[in-house]
Amino acid sequence: MIDLHVHSNCSDGTLSPAELVALARQVGLSAFALTDHDTVCGVAAAKEAAKKDTEKDLLVISGTEISAAYKDRDIHILGLFIDETNETLKKELARSCAGRDARNLEMAKRFQALGIPVTLEDLTKENPDTVITRAHFAKYLIAHHYVKDNEEAFSRFLGYDAPCFIPRTYMAPERAISIILEAGGIPVLAHPLTYHLPHEDLLRLISSLVEMGLCGMEVYYSSFTNEERDLLAGIANRFGLLKSGGSDFHGSNKPNLFLGTGRNQNLAIEDSVLLPFFEYLEKKKAGRST
Repeated sequence: MIDLHVHSNCSDGTLSPAELVALARQVGLSAFALTDHDTVCGVAAAKEAAKKDTEKDLLVISGTEISAAYKDRDIHILGLFIDETNETLKKELARSCAGRDARNLEMAKRFQALGIPVTLEDLTKENPDTVITRAHFAKYLIAHHYVKDNEEAFSRFLGYDAPCFIPRTYMAPERAISIILEAGGIPVLAHPLTYHLPHEDLLRLISSLVEMGLCGMEVYYSSFTNEERDLLAGIANRFGLLKSGGSDFHGSNKPNLFLGTGRNQNLAIEDSVLLPFFEYLEKKKAGRST
């Protein structure tokens, strides 16, 4: 069993990369992709942890999840099998993180205007070496007893129509795909049904991304029904896309969503899903060597 969409505390998950490796072994995964938001800073630690127990083979796949602009919303593009040391990739992700910092600073000011004294320094101190997201604001609100849980934090303060929400400036999708390809990776559209697009609009989105170089899409995902997975598999076949999938595990930030098995343990992605990815990478490698 594999899981190609996993977050650590290097973005908005709650487990460290090493803890994810230990949990992946515990639940019987043979491979997982670490796909933190706009960063690859946890990949080296995860790979190092995976090396320490040679009796239990576990493949850690280098990845990231990039938020990209699409009309009046954002979409997420995973980069799988990337070279996490690629300089262009690291610079672009650092630019995205700087944009997040500017947004977080403005959000903190809105909280302060409401009498909640959170600062970006507070969040960074409590979450070192982490890409600060709205999840960390929610964590602060819960810890300091302004709200009782994540749901209240987002409904009252952090959701799209809430008083402390500020829209982000996102990377263009063609740029996100380009830097993933430059880093030797495979660009994959994450959780396509969660954008709640009408069917024809979703097909138009996928078609435009394929023209930009998209190579795969998530067919298997925690919240998708069997019927939805069948629908997405058909779309992937139509566009010649690799079929990917994962739990979108975030630890305790997303309760009842389990590593490898998803929400309410309704997910099971077989190892065979990886074979077309390896074949794609081999063909790509052979093409460069000719």
